[in-house]
Amino acid sequence: MSRKPWDLAFLAEPEEVAPLRRIVRLRLQLWGLQEATDTAQLCVSELVSNVITHVGLGTPTTLAVSMNGTRLRIEVHDPDTRALPTLLDASADSEGGRGMALVGAIADRWGVQLHADRKVTWCELATSLISPSGHTGGAGVVRAGALLSAYGSTRAARYASLSTPTLAAAMAAETAVDAITDLLHWLQAHGRDVDEALERAQTHFEAEACAREDRL
Repeated sequence: MSRKPWDLAFLAEPEEVAPLRRIVRLRLQLWGLQEATDTAQLCVSELVSNVITHVGLGTPTTLAVSMNGTRLRIEVHDPDTRALPTLLDASADSEGGRGMALVGAIADRWGVQLHADRKVTWCELATSLISPSGHTGGAGVVRAGALLSAYGSTRAARYASLSTPTLAAAMAAETAVDAITDLLHWLQAHGRDVDEALERAQTHFEAEACAREDRL
């Protein structure tokens, strides 16, 4: 799975936070990182709110999201190199200071980079990926990915010159359907009940999905 870095310029206004959260959710769904969505959205909210509060309304700001190895990296760029975020031990009745403390609590790590023309406040979130271009979901997803990679090699080569991220995802889905169809033919040819096999597979899938959600 390709997870190319992306960025989005915006003006730091309170009404921009909700659309940014929605964009992050959609992007992470495309990346297969649903498990990190809630935490990533919260980090985006706090990092952008920090710019609004300490740099100023209407500040030209950029949100950048990428992978650093198997970690999800979220950056917020703003032009003020003086207003540095600090990690405060804010009390429950404090009016400020809790934002970066919250980011520090939920992120794997965070920091600030100063450049000549901008400040970059970043955080990184752990994922369950075993490789930067791999999938989440455990050994079963890894095995299926290897199988589909070999199964769809001819089709992939045929359409490689036309490939875009959207087309690649559609091709992968069609390859999965083709593989399932052929497996059903194989089961029928060997005297197996196709409906029973599908029902058992669905039961196993739901049980494993529930167990994975319990671990998150």
